[in-house]
Amino acid sequence: MAILNTNLKVFGYPDKVSSLPPAVDEVLPPIHVRIKPTNICNHDCWFCAYRQEDFQLGETMVERDQIPFDKMMEIVDDLIEMKVRAVTFSGGGEPFVYPHLLKTTQRLVDGGIAFASLTNGSRLSGEVAELFAEHGTWVRISVDGWDGPSYAKARNTKETEFEKVLSNMRAFKKLGGKCYLGAVIVVGHENGPHIHELVSRMATLGLDSIKISPVIVSNEGAKNVAYHAKHFEAVKDQVARAIQDFGQYTEISDAFDNQLHTFDKAYTWCPMLQVRPVIGADLNIYSCQDKAYNPDGLLFSIKDRRFKDAWMESKAQFMKVDPTRHCNHHCVAHSANKLLVEYLDADPNHLPFV
Repeated sequence: MAILNTNLKVFGYPDKVSSLPPAVDEVLPPIHVRIKPTNICNHDCWFCAYRQEDFQLGETMVERDQIPFDKMMEIVDDLIEMKVRAVTFSGGGEPFVYPHLLKTTQRLVDGGIAFASLTNGSRLSGEVAELFAEHGTWVRISVDGWDGPSYAKARNTKETEFEKVLSNMRAFKKLGGKCYLGAVIVVGHENGPHIHELVSRMATLGLDSIKISPVIVSNEGAKNVAYHAKHFEAVKDQVARAIQDFGQYTEISDAFDNQLHTFDKAYTWCPMLQVRPVIGADLNIYSCQDKAYNPDGLLFSIKDRRFKDAWMESKAQFMKVDPTRHCNHHCVAHSANKLLVEYLDADPNHLPFV
């Protein structure tokens, strides 16, 4: 099977890579844009970093914000014109709560842009599910409780919500189509001992993958490591047994350990913010999902201007984020940034000596 998750994808776009360094004046469109269409959510997860008062993520987030329909159509038209390759919908809030998601994704289909979504899965049904199944590239559903009561406690929902989400997954796979359906389990103290049990519930639903990730409980790396130390070995054992018992039904990806080591940065600029920026529901453009709704990650606003115009005039803004000062917290771009910085710092005279 071809590799789906790799930090080497960006090197498939050599012109974009060459345009990234601070000394280069050229600005090329992003490859992949993450859109947060709404900050409204129908779940209230205890681990949601956007809603924790002591987290840097979500510092300026207004929960009622969502992108107006006309502005969303303008944004999508700009992305089509700029030849952006992919869009991922995420929170902020729950993307499938956004009232214009169906029309937005249909516009992306018509414009030839690949799209995907992170979701809690509770609204993955009806016409929008059918469109994602037929035309979407992937959908990843966050599931953390292992039964009705534990799911309800973790997300402040009804106990029936757990079975509803599992049913939506099952029904989505029966729609056929090309869309890759995955799940992610966010691991904390309470569900750590139940990972094997939860994987057993999901493994026979037809999912293409299940990812195991650690909950992030602090801006500081050491505090996250300390939190997970209490159950680290037990979780690793649960994951290993799950892979052994259910790996024939679905790909099980263990990201539990490596995501705890993305905090300290040694490079002073962020290449990936030019590759995969974030459009917030507040119509601000942020460097990444780990700095969304934070002044340190704010690049520019599109409240009164088009995305395509603002982007092409923003090379100086791209260099304002210094990861050594602004980003010593969890960072999904860290591994890719390290590769890009090392490659772009290589002596061109020595590149032939591979």
